[in-house]
Amino acid sequence: MNFRFTINRALVTAFIFSATMLSLPVRATEVAGVKLDETAKVANQELKLNGAGIRYKLFFKVYVAALYLSDKKSTVPQILAAPGAKRIHLVMLRDVSSEDFGQAFMAGMRKNSDMTERAKIINQMMIFGELFASIPELKKGDVLTTDWIPGSGTVCSLNGKKISQVIPDVAFYNALLKIWLGRSPADEKLKRALLGEKEEPAVTPRTPTY
Repeated sequence: MNFRFTINRALVTAFIFSATMLSLPVRATEVAGVKLDETAKVANQELKLNGAGIRYKLFFKVYVAALYLSDKKSTVPQILAAPGAKRIHLVMLRDVSSEDFGQAFMAGMRKNSDMTERAKIINQMMIFGELFASIPELKKGDVLTTDWIPGSGTVCSLNGKKISQVIPDVAFYNALLKIWLGRSPADEKLKRALLGEKEEPAVTPRTPTY
């Protein structure tokens, strides 16, 4: 009798524990007040948050950027060569005109791709540039995602709504990634954050003693 009661109590405890675990919220990372899920699903593939940080222009915070990959990577070549889906997730921290934002994207691709690379994706760059003409402004809180879907291509969405046609060439998606990860990134500190590097705390200089 006691043995049966012990088993039943163990089963009930296991059920309660399982139900509690299922009800727990998804773990999130917070950057500049923006909560970022540790995982994201793209084309039925679960991706992991590789890194996230803030894009600054002068002293202004422009957006939070997060990079999601199937497995965490710490170098740019590894990220560009990684198979599977990928996502760049941007959350606006201020209002920006679509014209300024589009020009910044195009400038970033030009700075981080050589002439041979750009010649191969010039048509895709023009298609991508045109999508910003359909958006009058990116407002604070807007979420812009740019996904690489294997077997399909690059898909851009604003607040969950698809805003671009599919661009099939992986070379184009890698050119986009280089805006933040290339040799002349939009923000060097943001590049390190997307690579998953931990920011070292500032060291307060010690007052010398004599």
